[in-house]
Amino acid sequence: VQLVESGGGLVQPGGSLRLSCAASGFIFSGYAMRWYRQAPGKERELVADISSAGSSTNYADSVKGRFTISRDNAKNTVYLQMNSLKPEDTAVYYCHTRRRGVNYWGQGTQVTVSS
Repeated sequence: VQLVESGGGLVQPGGSLRLSCAASGFIFSGYAMRWYRQAPGKERELVADISSAGSSTNYADSVKGRFTISRDNAKNTVYLQMNSLKPEDTAVYYCHTRRRGVNYWGQGTQVTVSS
């Protein structure tokens, strides 16, 4: 299983970024996917998740209405569209899935929101 995130960077408050996570090594369409984030000095937190078919999504209260998780099972990719970014969204963002009782993580992509 391999998860590779991309799309992070430096953005001003109020700006937008789109993160991507390319998956390989398993049947992507069979598994829920999640985005987590970890800010310096804080615990990793769940940001959003999406069901295997993409029909169900959930969000942390802190990002509801601003972030959208989606997936393209034909491309084995999950996305996180982040709008109206705030400085408190600054963190390393990780893609995650759980398969046969094992957690898999990507290497993370840094998102920095600053003027």
